[in-house]
Amino acid sequence: MKSTTRGTLAAVITCVAAAAGAATPAAAVGTVPVPLPLGGAEKALNVELPEATGQLPVPVPGSPEGPRYVEGRLIPERAVPQLPVHGGLPGADLRAPLPHILGAGFDHVGVDAPASDLRTLAPGVSVDAPLTSPNADGFGLPQAKLPQAGVPAPLVQTVPTADLGIGPGL
Repeated sequence: MKSTTRGTLAAVITCVAAAAGAATPAAAVGTVPVPLPLGGAEKALNVELPEATGQLPVPVPGSPEGPRYVEGRLIPERAVPQLPVHGGLPGADLRAPLPHILGAGFDHVGVDAPASDLRTLAPGVSVDAPLTSPNADGFGLPQAKLPQAGVPAPLVQTVPTADLGIGPGL
């Protein structure tokens, strides 16, 4: 194979790989951008309007942990397992014109609050029967005991951030 053919083939493979990497679906990214089109209103009113864009997260359910069998219990722990859901808080990017209130160098204000990861875990249920496991001392019959019930608390974890900026033409 000639060196020019190899170079052309390498260039084609590189372009195809770059195009495939750029065409990731929205679910793989985690957020879907939502622009707010105000360009037409700006031209019609001949006024500088705020620019606003948003980001909506795509929630992804996880796989729950199954029941865990514990010695001495008739019903396994986490009879109703907790369901994890990973998603995010919506993000926003706002830019607005500011009349020269703060001086000649400050004519725009901007707020950037990117979408942040959110991890949740739904509440579950853990119960135990009012009987013990079969007892060898009692001819293989279970003993009576107080029933037990528990609800694992739900979990919400996130770290939201925001950035406020004032300056010329933000």
